Amino acid sequence: MQSMIRTQKPANKIRQSWDNRLFDALANTFLILLTIITIYPLWFILVASFTDYKLINAGTLLLYPRGFQTAGYELVFEDWRVWTGYANTLFYTIAGTFFGAMVTILAGYAFSRKDLPGSGILMKLFIFTMYFGGGLIPTYIMINKLGLLDTRLLMILQGSISVHNIIVVRSFMKTNIPDELLDAATIDGCGNGTFFVSIVMPLSKAILAVMVLYIAVSHWNSYFNALIYLTDMHKYPLQVFLREILLKTVQNADVVENMEEVLEMQQMAATIRYSMIVVSTAPILCAYPFVQKYFVKGVMIGSVKG
Repeated sequence: MQSMIRTQKPANKIRQSWDNRLFDALANTFLILLTIITIYPLWFILVASFTDYKLINAGTLLLYPRGFQTAGYELVFEDWRVWTGYANTLFYTIAGTFFGAMVTILAGYAFSRKDLPGSGILMKLFIFTMYFGGGLIPTYIMINKLGLLDTRLLMILQGSISVHNIIVVRSFMKTNIPDELLDAATIDGCGNGTFFVSIVMPLSKAILAVMVLYIAVSHWNSYFNALIYLTDMHKYPLQVFLREILLKTVQNADVVENMEEVLEMQQMAATIRYSMIVVSTAPILCAYPFVQKYFVKGVMIGSVKG
């Protein structure tokens, strides 16, 4: 019996037709090219930050660092403003992400409940703000009247809540938190607060990870609000300081009398620019792999809005 099992031939595989094989080959080729087109700019930035600035300005195709140097990073990190900006940005990102994620999850859950009084009118008012706003000047006047001008609290609050994110969470809650689950929990003596903490939050890890990533990236990359509403340099985020370092390098080149030094400093600006991109994006790129599996699942589930 054992010999018969060993000599038994494997089942025949289903043979694909030539058009299916051709389609697979073309699709794989297209995806490979798309991957290269997407990844190479990121790789170029990283390589260029360690490459001699003369080769960068010559437009050379870079696959690895050539004329290895770290002058760009040295110029960036020797400035005390970079470390102050990092501390401020980390504070704004962590505090703003925590506040924004909690409010977004709570609002999305509330709008997903059918027993919320006036939910239809409230949702229409929220959606109205997505298309119409007062503008920069009225917003500035309102923030000044509220006493939030030039405060860290403003940097935490502003940009933390998005109507789009609330709609995505609302759709997720409607799909994954059925009313029957609430009814069963209520029969067992579970209140709204206990139901939200013990049942809704554990079932919403995917969409919570997506909201955390969205809000964290928004806070990390934010610089316009700081330019408009902050006057104290010690409260500036990293992005504003990096912008000033780059502008300072270009301005210093304008006041140098030696033309060779002017040309060298202008060419160095490219190296500094690439170094600043790496410095400002590295933390987000390092954090993304830890939430990737939740990110993909959460985006797909919350993609249908209703």
